Amino acid sequence: MTNAADWLLYNARIWTGEAEQPWAQALAVRGERIVAVGADEEIKKLAGLKTSCVDAGGKLVLPGFIDNHTHFLIGGFQLLSLDLRTVTCKEEFIAAVRQRAAELPSDAVLGGGGWSNDQWTQTDLPHRSWVDSFTRERPVFLHRSDLHIAFANSAALRLAGIDKNSPDPVGGQILRDEDTGEPTGILKDNAVKLLQEKLPAPSPEEYDQALQAAMDCALRSGVTSVQDVTAWRDWLDWECLLRFQKKQALAVRIYARTQIHEWEKQLQLRQDGFADDAWLRLGGLKGFVDGSLGSGTAYMCEPYDDAPETCGLLTEQMLPEGIMKERLAAADRAGLAASLHAIGDKANQLLLDIFEEVEAENGPRDRRFRIEHAQHLRREDIGRMARLGVLASVQPGHVADDGCWAEKRIGAERCRTTYAFRSLLEAGVPLSFGTDWPVVPLDPFQGIYTAVTRRTLDGKHPEGWVPEEKLTLEDAVRAYTLGGAYAEFGEQEKGSLKAEKLADLIMVSQDVFQVPVDELPKTKVLLTMVGGQVRYKNKD
Repeated sequence: MTNAADWLLYNARIWTGEAEQPWAQALAVRGERIVAVGADEEIKKLAGLKTSCVDAGGKLVLPGFIDNHTHFLIGGFQLLSLDLRTVTCKEEFIAAVRQRAAELPSDAVLGGGGWSNDQWTQTDLPHRSWVDSFTRERPVFLHRSDLHIAFANSAALRLAGIDKNSPDPVGGQILRDEDTGEPTGILKDNAVKLLQEKLPAPSPEEYDQALQAAMDCALRSGVTSVQDVTAWRDWLDWECLLRFQKKQALAVRIYARTQIHEWEKQLQLRQDGFADDAWLRLGGLKGFVDGSLGSGTAYMCEPYDDAPETCGLLTEQMLPEGIMKERLAAADRAGLAASLHAIGDKANQLLLDIFEEVEAENGPRDRRFRIEHAQHLRREDIGRMARLGVLASVQPGHVADDGCWAEKRIGAERCRTTYAFRSLLEAGVPLSFGTDWPVVPLDPFQGIYTAVTRRTLDGKHPEGWVPEEKLTLEDAVRAYTLGGAYAEFGEQEKGSLKAEKLADLIMVSQDVFQVPVDELPKTKVLLTMVGGQVRYKNKD
């Protein structure tokens, strides 16, 4: 057969994501694209002598997941360093750092992260004295799980030149001992950069190892595309992506977003000849309005309940007043997309003001402004997002963590519109899902489970934290597939299983549409295909 398929899947239960044909039994792939989706009988007609035919055995097949917010290389480096995600107390934190220090060469920086004191039996923030006795000359630099706080030992603080006389940077804070004024080792938001900039950069080989580890993790998780927050770091991050693109070694599609205060660099790359392809695209800009609720730097309309002296912080990118609007308007005139991090209700309000002003100034177009996280919203701003066509780029995995402690910070009433997924969807706000990896594990089924149950890690909300904001399972899957494609202007190419779209799909161990909700997190990816090639196959 001249037009035979290269690969054919049959005897499957396929959720296509397409309203006209939501379910199918089989699909055929030629090259990197789907050529047909339908019933077994008709699709099998496309088989030729060289067609690879796969009997799915009735398993569920879904479009490949699209993660709307990753720190992909950071996640890869964390896979190769100290992971503190399972630490539950001070003693375990110290023991983990001690063991890692014993494993490393004497001159190596001890890096890693994932710790969250809010999940510990005692919630005190780490202090440099915890580890100084066995890391005297070795810098220790460990991000908190939200990436807005970092822990540094005394050696790392010396490396950064941080002492009792160091002023807090704009948009950041150096925590200090109340009696001595000496730094405790905790750095918040922009204060983290004071140390980060002094650490030795990884080698190109280390970068390549981190990217490969990140891609392997994504494929095991059924993630075929990521919308990344990509740092320049003297161009090392970008050059790593280019190396893989040029040798056709990318196995996951990357939509790379870079910092808004350096927006001109993207234009320069275009002028220098960079061209998007199906594997690596420049995805516009990422900016920050405020910090995080966990670090007490989310910018709120009213003071924190547990810290009434503060309403949070605006980031350095917002200062001086008006600079964010100026940069965003210029980038928008240049045709660049923009997505901005906003956590606090005041931060979201200010960002919507800026979006509205830029649109009025530059005129209508399909710009798809995005709010990353859109975490704490005033009820009236949900309606504004819909009216302005602003996308909610949200990460449901945060609900499981934040729901354990958010009410201590801002009270129950303000939490009624925290992670308001159902309200956003019903208001007509485009919704996409992701993880914020490595803040949350790169596992879509954990996020889907949380979106439909809103259960928290402490087990105290079996019926869901703010249960009126639960989603249906189909809404959650759609936000992770078609919603993600729309967020990156890619809905004509991917996000659903349809003839002529890219052959990005997964087969999973159980039918998530039919199993009890408690079983959702147990779902395993059996096969991941990206661009018509099987990139991962579960061997268990």
